[in-house]
Amino acid sequence: MDNERWISLLGLAARARKLISGEELVVKEIRNGKAKLVFLSQDASKNTEKKIIDKCKFYNVPLFRAENRFMLGQAIGKDARVTIAVLDEGFADKLQTLLD
Repeated sequence: MDNERWISLLGLAARARKLISGEELVVKEIRNGKAKLVFLSQDASKNTEKKIIDKCKFYNVPLFRAENRFMLGQAIGKDARVTIAVLDEGFADKLQTLLD
């Protein structure tokens, strides 16, 4: 996995306003079918972790586990973020190829 490339692409998606962060907003976008890819930090609480993983499995949304919440937040130019959903198909496809 090329850390630099996917982190910078996630930042570009944030500047293009093609992602959303925050547990409740991410769950809402997964339910609406708008979330194309979800990032979840390894240091998320057990409750949040279960909720996001279950929603992603049920709605068949790809999930990627990031190292920690500070790395996710820094990637999008914000404070620590536990979960992020990419809303654009193009960004999600490219991120998945970089992450695989």
